[in-house]
Amino acid sequence: MEHRKWPYTVSQEADEARVEGDINTTPARQRWYARLPEQTRALLDEDARWFLHQSLSTPCLNALRAASGCYLEAVDGRLILDFHGNNVHQIGYAHPHVVQAVCEQLQRLPFTPRRYTNELVVRLAAALAQRAPGDDNWKVLFAPGAAEAVSMALKLARRVTGRYKVLSFWGSFHGATLDTIAVGGEALFRRGLGPLLPGVVHAPPCRPRGCPFGCPGTCSLRCVDYLDYVMQQDGEIGAVLVETVRNTEVWAPPSSYYPALRQVCTRHGALLILDETAVALGRTGKMFAIEHYDCLPDMIVLGKGLGGGVFPLAALLARSELDCVADTAIGHFTHEKTPVGAAAGLATLQVLAEEGLIERAARLGPFFAAQLSQRVGHFPCVGALRQIGLLFALDIIEPHQPGHLWPAGAEAILYAALERGLSFKLGGGCTLTLSPTLIVSEQQWQDACQILSEAMSSVLSTSALPGGE
Repeated sequence: MEHRKWPYTVSQEADEARVEGDINTTPARQRWYARLPEQTRALLDEDARWFLHQSLSTPCLNALRAASGCYLEAVDGRLILDFHGNNVHQIGYAHPHVVQAVCEQLQRLPFTPRRYTNELVVRLAAALAQRAPGDDNWKVLFAPGAAEAVSMALKLARRVTGRYKVLSFWGSFHGATLDTIAVGGEALFRRGLGPLLPGVVHAPPCRPRGCPFGCPGTCSLRCVDYLDYVMQQDGEIGAVLVETVRNTEVWAPPSSYYPALRQVCTRHGALLILDETAVALGRTGKMFAIEHYDCLPDMIVLGKGLGGGVFPLAALLARSELDCVADTAIGHFTHEKTPVGAAAGLATLQVLAEEGLIERAARLGPFFAAQLSQRVGHFPCVGALRQIGLLFALDIIEPHQPGHLWPAGAEAILYAALERGLSFKLGGGCTLTLSPTLIVSEQQWQDACQILSEAMSSVLSTSALPGGE
């Protein structure tokens, strides 16, 4: 769903801010810190003392003492409606079914050495394979995190195809390890690190805003034609790695994109690998985001919400015909057969099914988008609204220059909303990305819309900006 048209001009300021999210080195962050309660600042100072500092992480935004349902609880007792959650909170925080399953498993079998198996991990692998797109002709490997799962996918693709090259996309994010930042396209994670993984070919993603192929807001698949040309000329690309839906700015390609990309991959003998780390498990109104498209990939990477917001767990799903590398180890992680993680994963799948959360996301998404548009769409700083399932994005634009993105305004709105008890992600420097839990109530959504409206009013009323006050 889109409510405004393209294109926007991306100013130099916006280019510099075009990172994975809000950063911690701006004057606005310093003002935010100064307004925090003394107890919170003391804990943040200790955090900053003992942890290596890095963008998007330390120093932190706030300090927490509890989480339940849709809410975080800060150490000062304030409740924060969490529409961020690092996308682990599809079923809400501390869901009793997941907590009970994990606690019981901890008392029974807390760990399985790598060369052993257990009933729960087998059941979880079977459940994912049977629920994956198409038939149940899938096999699974688990890993502690999605970056490791992406790494397994890259290694498997090399062995299967005999080619070491992979095509991925500028602006993408596939993890923060050395190999995954190489296939990713975010400058924040790549700059200043010297040579990265060889054989990575980057291409422009399918994204109407600022399309280098001249699409005026409606995709004509020129980007796929370009991929076809690149793969034909190169001749040695063994895999294409893509985020099915770009989570941080909510870019969902048109229905024709993935069938066309599938044809290109097949024509050139390349495997199609989908990274659904942030958007699978119901976020888009389908169990897997690729179910919105008539396309069968070769591999799918899952993560984040798979552990129910309790346990770190990721998975690589691969078509059974790719199970041909028994003479090597592409994963070999100590916790790959974790019974505790499997208990969390099985409980999560059960909650999604029994509470009808995936169907709920599909049903409520358009309704919530219409409410959001009604509440904030009239503000001159609001550009496009995009939505798929319960994943929403609002582009923030210059009030007096509607064609220009406004990173300083987006950051100011973020902090104004946080002060009022709403947390969300700042994607690409200029996009407010809202990812509520799939259990979010209509009243909680209304509360969030009200907070956003108040935050935008506050920012616009002081809007000599930049930076905020």
